[in-house]
Amino acid sequence: MKDFIQFGSRKIEYQLNFSDRKSLRITVTPEAQVLVNAPLNATQEKIQEKILKRAPWILKQQSYFLSFQPRVTEKYYVSGETHLYLGRQYQLKITDSKEEKVKLSGGFLIVLTSEKSKAKALLNEWYLNHARVQFEKIAKPFVDRFQLQHKTPDSLILRNMPLRWGSCTPKGKILLNPELIKAPKGCIEYVIVHELCHLVHRDHSSAFFQLQIRYMPDWERWKEKLERLMA
Repeated sequence: MKDFIQFGSRKIEYQLNFSDRKSLRITVTPEAQVLVNAPLNATQEKIQEKILKRAPWILKQQSYFLSFQPRVTEKYYVSGETHLYLGRQYQLKITDSKEEKVKLSGGFLIVLTSEKSKAKALLNEWYLNHARVQFEKIAKPFVDRFQLQHKTPDSLILRNMPLRWGSCTPKGKILLNPELIKAPKGCIEYVIVHELCHLVHRDHSSAFFQLQIRYMPDWERWKEKLERLMA
């Protein structure tokens, strides 16, 4: 069931589930949803009392995840428009041609096509192909180091995720948002390291962040850059 509490001026909505457990558990998902799992005999009063007690932590977690969500910027795919690739701005140039391809030249991202309406599809395909190559290349040194001391990811998969840059499945698959190819290399490294650390620690505990620091001491710098540029 869905319910909410009022914490000062903030309204915290949560999904409440009852199960055969001894203690109440509060989880904030990467989509900023609050999940509350309570014992079967827990009263509404006790549940809300505990949620209020954890309210500052809940809001902090929500803020963390919301700041990390990809920003959707509407594009019109016309000449003169700017598009990002690996953190650099390129000016889009659509050129009439019998060929159908995309290429970088100087500060231009050139789309060759006889039909301007195809520019978006051609550019998205170009981004996807480059994401496949670049993500594998960028991830390799981190995966090689990680598997020596911890676990090896089952696979690296590209998946469109409107609310996330990356994810780690319980089976050990690392999912990366293809849109991440527009961010600087350091930002891509940060997301990869973040998800690799989730192979060992599923939550954002102090142990998780200690592991993340070990593999990327300046991760906060790149997280902030990702937020400023893309989120």
